[in-house]
Amino acid sequence: MNEVKAQARYVGMSAQKVRRVVDLVRGQPADAALTLLKFTPNAAARPVAKTLRAAIANAEENFGLSRDDLVVAQAYADEAPTRKWRRFGARGRFKPILRRNAHITIVLKEREGAAA
Repeated sequence: MNEVKAQARYVGMSAQKVRRVVDLVRGQPADAALTLLKFTPNAAARPVAKTLRAAIANAEENFGLSRDDLVVAQAYADEAPTRKWRRFGARGRFKPILRRNAHITIVLKEREGAAA
């Protein structure tokens, strides 16, 4: 049973926002997950779908697996380095802005009982 992995690194939104979308696709068949992401209104759905398409392409090209037999085994979003931005406030104060980033990882597996 092969595991196929794809990562998107330094995605420009917080891991907390990406996790809400990633939780929707975990455990789903790959094609159903793509369809679900297509109609999900969150902004994080785009980078997650892009990573999922990359994982499916890796499975087909590198391992010769059929996309119909693929299931999202693991999907998670980790925090990437936070970029600290500065904003100057009233009375000479300093108002920091944290620009958060995320790393998205999707792992696909072949469905149990798939034709070998």
